[in-house]
Amino acid sequence: MSPQKHPIPLSKDHLPSLLKLLACLVYELLTIVALCIVFAGLFYGVFGDATEGIKRLSQQMFLCTILGAYYVWCWTKTGQTLAMQSWHLKMVSQSNASLSIQMALVRYVLASLSLVLFGLGFLWALVDKNRLFLHDRLLKCKIIIA
Repeated sequence: MSPQKHPIPLSKDHLPSLLKLLACLVYELLTIVALCIVFAGLFYGVFGDATEGIKRLSQQMFLCTILGAYYVWCWTKTGQTLAMQSWHLKMVSQSNASLSIQMALVRYVLASLSLVLFGLGFLWALVDKNRLFLHDRLLKCKIIIA
């Protein structure tokens, strides 16, 4: 029987400020826009105009999948997206390890739902004592200073 890993307690010094989280979110938005421009162009090159009907839905699903793959890859491999690297932040599980693929997928879905709901899950960080987003509180993961 192997010993259980216990999470390393983090002081407030290891948690990013709200300003740093906001700056990282703005940088994430720029990355999302860039990825969407590149892959929407690729979609257009292969399938043509996608302004209405099933093509539009297909393009939206394609872009959502591409963004999901980007985030899941980053969170499971290094714990950091490009924006998180720039702001020296890292996404970790409760035991301070990289997220599993399943946890990263669920986090992506919950964060996306939060955006659809006017960012309510992100605004949760304003009232959370550890400045966690609602989806991170639910999944027992956190963003720390790397």
